[in-house]
Amino acid sequence: MKNSFEFKKFMKKILLVSFCLVIIFLIINIYEYREYTKNFNNKITVIVNSLINKYPNLKEEEIIDILNREDKEVDILKKYGININNKSIVKENDKKFYTYLIFNISILGSFLVILIMLFIMYLRIRYKSISDITKYIEELNKKNYSLRIDSNSEDELSILKNEIYKTTVMLRETRDISIKDKENLKKALEDISHQLKTPITSILIMLDNLIDDENMSDKTRKEFIRDIKTNVTNINFLVQSILKLSKFDSNTITFIKESIFIKDIVNMASKNVATLCDLKNIKLNIKGNVNARIDCDFRWQVEAITNILKNCVEYSELDSKIDIFYEQNNVYAMIIIKDYGVGIEEDDIPYIFERFYKGKSSARDSIGIGLALSKAIIENDKGVINVKKETLGTKFIIKYFTNSI
Repeated sequence: MKNSFEFKKFMKKILLVSFCLVIIFLIINIYEYREYTKNFNNKITVIVNSLINKYPNLKEEEIIDILNREDKEVDILKKYGININNKSIVKENDKKFYTYLIFNISILGSFLVILIMLFIMYLRIRYKSISDITKYIEELNKKNYSLRIDSNSEDELSILKNEIYKTTVMLRETRDISIKDKENLKKALEDISHQLKTPITSILIMLDNLIDDENMSDKTRKEFIRDIKTNVTNINFLVQSILKLSKFDSNTITFIKESIFIKDIVNMASKNVATLCDLKNIKLNIKGNVNARIDCDFRWQVEAITNILKNCVEYSELDSKIDIFYEQNNVYAMIIIKDYGVGIEEDDIPYIFERFYKGKSSARDSIGIGLALSKAIIENDKGVINVKKETLGTKFIIKYFTNSI
């Protein structure tokens, strides 16, 4: 972890004050030395002048030689009560020594006071940061995620602040997702309740009739049983589709993506709707580049194309056809599915891929969930799906872009 930004500032201030203190002490020592030297030289000058006046024949070389001797005669001054190890012979130097001593102590004391003040300021700033973080965490505990404490500094507390802010962003996103999920769940439950209410009510009524009417004809009984089976089939399809969509919403599906030929997906989806096509005598015209392929989960893509084909069959007239065309270029792989049925209203186009949406021309038993599931699967493979109203019928255009295949 990087050093504290505030601690760096604190250390810089200490170094600056220390540097100034050293310079001041150096200047004082130089000045003090010069003062001492000046005083000694003045006293020696007085002594030399006295010697010359008393002993005129004494040569200057002899005097200089005496001054520069290295002999240490310490006992002579003791006769006069002077100990050169404890005090100076020149009393003026003693006075200056005490003056400079007081001055140095004052500077050193001022330096210590400044250091203490800087340290206190540093602690205050640090304690304030800690207090801010504590208050921020208290607000987080109150589920208030609107605060910001992200910092661009490099000290430990700033790094801690940034980590807390990242956690805050994550919590905020989790909260928003949770709220959105609750809203989606509420809407889904309302839609499911609405979708299940009609077929379950119909089943109960028909069961009551079967139970109460012992004289019911075999033809009527078979029709009721057939209708009950149809409703149960629709309920089963609804439940299965809702479970699949819920897996998409919760990201709990594991996709096994492989490079798959589009013709294999289209052929398998065509087999899934073959029975429905036979009931309405609808022909599937399949054309395309047999080498075209996409990276996807084969089973899920077959489900997506199957749901689209079911929708086309549902809206197609008897004895009609459905065209399926697929190709691949340098930009995208594409599947086009076109029916020649009643078509889709322009007002329904923006909502056709919404869950449980039923257009104006929807069949009575339509659930309105198949296309929503297809869209979720296709988009999972980085594809896009669009629908277009044709002069006769409806066209679905699915593109899987090359940079994602």
